[in-house]
Amino acid sequence: MKKYYWLISILTIFLVNCKEVPSDIVDSYIYLQKNGRDRMDWRIIWEDHFDNAKLDTTKWTRIPPNNADWGKHMTSNQQCYSISNGNLFLKGIINQDTLNDPRPFLTGGIYSKGKFAFQYGKIEIRAKLESAQGAWPAIWMLAEQKKYGAYPRNGEIDIMEHLNFDDIIYQTTHSYYTLELKQKETPPHHGTTKVDTSRFNTYGLEWYPDKLVFTLNDEETFIYPRVKGVDSSQWPYDQPFYVLIDQQLGGAWVGKVNPDNLPVQMIIDFVKVYQ
Repeated sequence: MKKYYWLISILTIFLVNCKEVPSDIVDSYIYLQKNGRDRMDWRIIWEDHFDNAKLDTTKWTRIPPNNADWGKHMTSNQQCYSISNGNLFLKGIINQDTLNDPRPFLTGGIYSKGKFAFQYGKIEIRAKLESAQGAWPAIWMLAEQKKYGAYPRNGEIDIMEHLNFDDIIYQTTHSYYTLELKQKETPPHHGTTKVDTSRFNTYGLEWYPDKLVFTLNDEETFIYPRVKGVDSSQWPYDQPFYVLIDQQLGGAWVGKVNPDNLPVQMIIDFVKVYQ
């Protein structure tokens, strides 16, 4: 009889755990939060603590250079990446080999594009920011599948951006609604909050079907709501997004880079995603 009780107990635990699976997984890497999950306790679905000596390439890709302000110095050069003591170091440096690469600066960044994306849930990134003139570290998200067409139709979620030696961070949404229709105040599309860059901080986002809740060290800092009765481009945040983390340098917003302040780096402790 005890044998049967044991089997029943195991079966019960199995069935309960099956019911608690928070995600439907598409194409083996896109996690769609199940309906009603936002009213339940968060469960971790994906994480990286950078405990290995090398970057986990099943989760991350080094961001290649591109023509955007933020991406013109991106590189896969090993000098811009290191992992030690459970931390990932993304660096902005002076390029010492302009014969092979004419760019004056090089920067490191990673993204989960094509390897992990999620729709709704919670993300936390614990990181320490260093400062320099022209430094622009960012933690942000872009649409994986481009449901509505070309950028900015699918939106952008900037969980954290820091400029130069500022004592604030920016937390922002961009979309066709904000950039092309210029609707930046109905509702306000960004907020700023004080930050102590001398320490590690946890930058976060809670993403619901009707709002984006930005956080700093588990404290709510800014909310971007879905608004009824406006152009539908106001809310492209109903599709899977992937994660980008990068130590950017230079650009129209942050200004010119002061080489005397380099190298500079962003130090990442962990990334956790919940649904």
